[in-house]
Amino acid sequence: MKYNNPLPISKKIEENYELIKNMIGIDVSFDTGYREILVKNVKVQIYYVTGLCDTGYIIRLIRELLYLGEDDVILNKQSFEIVGNHIAANQVEITDDINKLVKAVLSGLIGIIVENNNKAYIVDVRNYPGRQPEEPETEKVVKGSRDGFTENIIINTGLLRRRIRDPELRNEIFQVGKYSKTDVCLCYIKGISDEKLVNKIRKKIQNVEVDELIMADKQLEELIVNQRFNPYPKVRYTERPDILATHLYQGQVGIMVDTSPSVIIAPTTYFELLQHVEEYRQTPIVGSYLRIIRTGGVLTSLFLVPLWMLLVYHPELLPENLAFIGPKEKGSIPIIVQVILGEIGVEFLRMAGIHTPTALSNALGILAGILIGQIAIDVGLFSPEVILYISVSIIGTYATPSYELGLANKIGKLCIIILTYFLGLYGFLGGVAFYFIYLAFNTSFGKPYLYPLIPFNFKEFLNIFIRVDQNFKKQKDQTN
Repeated sequence: MKYNNPLPISKKIEENYELIKNMIGIDVSFDTGYREILVKNVKVQIYYVTGLCDTGYIIRLIRELLYLGEDDVILNKQSFEIVGNHIAANQVEITDDINKLVKAVLSGLIGIIVENNNKAYIVDVRNYPGRQPEEPETEKVVKGSRDGFTENIIINTGLLRRRIRDPELRNEIFQVGKYSKTDVCLCYIKGISDEKLVNKIRKKIQNVEVDELIMADKQLEELIVNQRFNPYPKVRYTERPDILATHLYQGQVGIMVDTSPSVIIAPTTYFELLQHVEEYRQTPIVGSYLRIIRTGGVLTSLFLVPLWMLLVYHPELLPENLAFIGPKEKGSIPIIVQVILGEIGVEFLRMAGIHTPTALSNALGILAGILIGQIAIDVGLFSPEVILYISVSIIGTYATPSYELGLANKIGKLCIIILTYFLGLYGFLGGVAFYFIYLAFNTSFGKPYLYPLIPFNFKEFLNIFIRVDQNFKKQKDQTN
């Protein structure tokens, strides 16, 4: 049955019951609830889903309506208003569409239909199951707040409101998915976010045509972002409300999807993906130091192994004081094969760590990282230098704040490694050049991906490496 087209509520309450019963499976699905009571000789029906709403409120509502009695006769045209006056809730909506009523009930609200009336009440008493806010595993800080987004979109908007008490904050709600009707919230600050950007993202969300949105934010990202075969993320993900609040005040837009603890931030750039909240929890000097070190780690994860491999295959490029670089014993298999097997082996280890219970994951890392690596060296399969440089490169990957960017950089690194092996110095230089050119032609909702490097903005580019003191920033804003 199509639930998108309006379906008028009938004044005959039995007809409404038969329609809703077939739609949501009353008497078939055990978690769909229905109760019919008499209020002053007028039938009142209440529909709900037991696992998504506050059942205690439903009991109190029924008790309140029953206090009105069954014997007194009232005019039918007054019955709807009398029932409405006894609904003690902060969010009550009136609808004349059964399809809208059913969508609301399946979202955790309750529907109330009164006999001989072609309208119904929708009462928001949602109480979604889920965990309490806790610090995200991938965005931990030494100092700072320990709360994080959960799978409950109501809690998430509350965490955001707690930090942004600006009356211009807007949280627009949409339902995406022909059948799943997943709640999607568009967050922005009116007057700060670009209206064209907000309208563009709003239209993309409204134009999504999909049966379900079970995979939440990642599935939505693929539907609204032209990603195709591009491995580099064009949006940023965060599970921290303070990070989202900061970006909203910078004019960006947040997209929350119910059932997901991560929030999409758009647009984003390559350099924004390298920033971490820990930089703002330290003094400006320490924060700048962390930024420089982190940027160096990302560059190391990308270019260290290809550069080392280039010098191994072309030792004539080495100056005399660096002649010690290169394996003394090359092992039983070629260097290029060792490098590729090492990179793939680390991915095996990463995936195994994800699927291993937490109590055993540390033991797995020690076993695979030390024992297997040492045995591979002892039997002559791998050169010690290969293990060393791959390990340093992997550490740089894990220093990348964005998990998606780290994985994309691995693909870029493998491409540069292959080009270096086949074309030598020209392959390495061409691979590095192609890497930056490829990124330069990317955009995120119209924003250049390599901004402020391309197009070049000296002040903004300097901010990539130097965290500006808040007092200096305040004086600068006042001057402007």
